[in-house]
Amino acid sequence: MEGFEVKKIRDEFPILSRDVAGKPMVYFDNTATSQTPQRVVEEIERIYTHSKANVHRGVHTLSQEMTDLQEHTREKIRRYINADSIEEVIFTRGTTEGINLVASSFGSRFKEGDEIILTVMEHHANIVPWQLLRDRTGIGIRVVDINDKGELDLEQYRSLFNERTVMASFCHVSNVLGTVNPVKEMISFAHSRNVPVLVDGAQASPHMNIDVKDLDCDFYVFSSHKMYGPTGIGILYGKKNWLDSMPPYQGGGEMIGKVTFCHTTYADLPFKFEAGTPDFVGIAAFSKAIDFIEETGIDNISVHEHELLDYTQKRMSDIPGVRIYGTSDNKSAVISFLAGRSHPYDLGLLLDKQGIEVRTGHHCAMPLMDRLGIPGTVRASFAVYNTFEEADMFLAALKRAVSILE
Repeated sequence: MEGFEVKKIRDEFPILSRDVAGKPMVYFDNTATSQTPQRVVEEIERIYTHSKANVHRGVHTLSQEMTDLQEHTREKIRRYINADSIEEVIFTRGTTEGINLVASSFGSRFKEGDEIILTVMEHHANIVPWQLLRDRTGIGIRVVDINDKGELDLEQYRSLFNERTVMASFCHVSNVLGTVNPVKEMISFAHSRNVPVLVDGAQASPHMNIDVKDLDCDFYVFSSHKMYGPTGIGILYGKKNWLDSMPPYQGGGEMIGKVTFCHTTYADLPFKFEAGTPDFVGIAAFSKAIDFIEETGIDNISVHEHELLDYTQKRMSDIPGVRIYGTSDNKSAVISFLAGRSHPYDLGLLLDKQGIEVRTGHHCAMPLMDRLGIPGTVRASFAVYNTFEEADMFLAALKRAVSILE
């Protein structure tokens, strides 16, 4: 990877040089949220110091400057995911809100007896909004199972479609298993049955190239904070024909054309779905995070993370009692595991005492944990700034923690 230097990348992340429990910190909780490069932090500070003003609501210079910064980010995202138009790029508070928006607005056309297809590996954010819709409308939910490697049962997926199927919604990458689903194939099959598809891309967008036109998805959702950007910013991509046909998700300022007490008309896309004052500072700063990804190179990021994954996963399998959940050949940089009879919380606590920051619990995927027959896992996940030295520190700490808990 020509020009790829992890040390140079790490210099942009001051937090990576801190200590935890008196030891050098190893941050392996990137699936939950990634760290933020200094350029993003500096952009937030610069805007609050020099440019803060509400967007789209003023003729004065600061408002116009801030509006330009926000809309520059929208165009940058459009290009990043290869959408046709900025009208198809909606700012939300995160992946969760994007799914709720689609479930509430697009789902308003569904009726009792209609069915949607989900998978057992979904995050709660791609389960609960559809259950809320089910409770309101009487739709049915059908669920695709996995095999022992943590891969979706595609034969079952195809068999679940029938004349009542109105929607399919599934993750691009599992936040627990790391499985990269064959979403293009799954979308193609759904479309052959005239069924629209939403893809939860929260765990894909930081790690691989996303081309919504190539995938041909109807909706795609993801979050800034997993892409080295600010928290509280999300993106909903939707095909324009669908977005045009959908009622607003929320009402308020910005999303209106004209308001009277008798009738209201709505703004054109994308503003129809952006009620109220957005986090325009965070949105503008997200642009700098996209710059970081593009300058580093998404292919370089993917290769480096997969090398770390292969290196760490192979050596973990040599530690007695360690069990890894999710062994698909097509896998993102996530390792979920248990050791012996140890509770994941105990294992995670002992790792933290050695400076290793990992996630423990059900990872907002309780149905998947029920399917696996476990209460939760310990999850180590990688980003572009992680190193093989950190992997060795994690492995040594894991061996020590396992020996203590035996």
